[in-house]
Amino acid sequence: MLPLPERLLLALGALAGLLGVALAAAAAHLTNGGNLQTAAQFLLFHAGPLLALAGLAGSGRLRAGPARLAALALVLGLALFCGDLSLRALAQVPLFPMAAPGGGILLMLGWGLAAVAALWPPRS
Repeated sequence: MLPLPERLLLALGALAGLLGVALAAAAAHLTNGGNLQTAAQFLLFHAGPLLALAGLAGSGRLRAGPARLAALALVLGLALFCGDLSLRALAQVPLFPMAAPGGGILLMLGWGLAAVAALWPPRS
């Protein structure tokens, strides 16, 4: 059985996929759904990597610490970036100033940490 942190990350990856599909469907029904479509794409693009990071860390194929940190950065980045774009599209208000750029920086950090996790040999 996978450890709890990896199971939580798997659930969050699946939730990203679910929300990505839901936002894509909602964007298709809005006249100006560009921000919502972008949020949907980001969620869908990152759902698979979140599942992979959790599965690889839980199986011992990646060092768990950096992989968990990478996945956490991706989850927080998605929440800020996609949350801000979605609120702007649906309620015409931002999440808070600089939420989307901050989320984007966290997403880039998450990808960098995923590279570190891939290059750092797992414990034997």
